[in-house]
Amino acid sequence: MYTKLVNNSKSGLGRKAKLLTRVLLYGFLMLAGISMVVPFVIMLITSLRPNYQLTNFTFYSFLSNLNWSNYVAAWQRASFSQYTLNTTIYAVASTIGQVSLGAMAGYAFGRLKFRGCNILFVLVLITMMIPFQMLLVPLFVMLRHWPLAGGNDLLGAGGKGLIDSLPGLILPNLVTPFGIFLMRQFTLSLPSELADAARIDGAGEFQIFYKIMLPLTKPALVTLGIFAFQEAWNDFTWPLIISTSANSRTLQLGLQVFRDQDLTDWGPLMAGTAITVLPLLLIFIFGQRYFVEGVALTGTKA
Repeated sequence: MYTKLVNNSKSGLGRKAKLLTRVLLYGFLMLAGISMVVPFVIMLITSLRPNYQLTNFTFYSFLSNLNWSNYVAAWQRASFSQYTLNTTIYAVASTIGQVSLGAMAGYAFGRLKFRGCNILFVLVLITMMIPFQMLLVPLFVMLRHWPLAGGNDLLGAGGKGLIDSLPGLILPNLVTPFGIFLMRQFTLSLPSELADAARIDGAGEFQIFYKIMLPLTKPALVTLGIFAFQEAWNDFTWPLIISTSANSRTLQLGLQVFRDQDLTDWGPLMAGTAITVLPLLLIFIFGQRYFVEGVALTGTKA
C-alpha cells in the first residue's frame, strides 16, 4: 500500500511538472509571437495616420481619423507602379532560375556519379562562405563589360553593358549555392529504387529527373521558391549598386524617396512598406505547408 501511494504521488508530481512545462512553453511562444506581430501593427497604424498625430495616439482618434491618403501618396510619389513591375520581374525571374537550375544541379550532385562530383560540390559549399559584399565589385565590372550589350562591342568596351538594366539585376541571382545544396540534400532523401526501376524500363536520366524525381521534390521546390522570392523582393544592396534610374529601380529603393537628411515622411513610408510586405505574407501563407515539410525533410540523409 505504501509503495502504491508513493508511485501515485510521483506520477501526480510528474503530471504537474509536464503541465507546468507546457504552460511555460506555450507562454513563451505566445510572447514570441506577439513580439513578431507588434512591428506589423505599428506599421499599419502609422500608415493610416497623418504625421502630426503620430505622437498623440488614442484608439478613438485612430478610428475616427483613418488617413488612407498615405497609400495614394506612396503609390504616386515613389512611382510604385514602375518599381512594383521591376521588382516583380526581378523576383519571379530569380525564383524560376534558382528553382529550375537548383533542382537540376541538386539532382546531378545527389544521384549522378561522375568524376570530381564531390570536389565540385565542396567548391559549391565553399562559395556559400564568401560574403556577397566581396562579390559586388567583380560582378559590377563583369556586367559593365558584357559583350554586345548596352553599346559594348565584342570585347565589352564602349558602352555601359548590363548596368541599369533588368538582365543585369537578374543574372547574378539565377542560381545560388544554397539552392543547389537544398535540392541535393532533399534528393538524397528520396528512395533510389524508383530511379533504378525506371532505368530498367529504359528511361533516360532526364526522364527520371523530370517525371519521377521532380514531382517528389515539390516541398523542397516550394521552400526554395519562397526563399528565392523573398530574397529578391527584399534585396536592397545589389539594386542599389546596379540601378541608376527608374528603369531598373526596385521597391526597396523606392522607399528611400520618403526619407531625406532632415525629415522622414512616416505616413507614406509605412504605407509603402505595407504595400511591399503584403505579397510576401500572401506567398508564405499559401506555401506554409510545403515550406515546413521541405525544411523538415531536407538533410534527413547525408
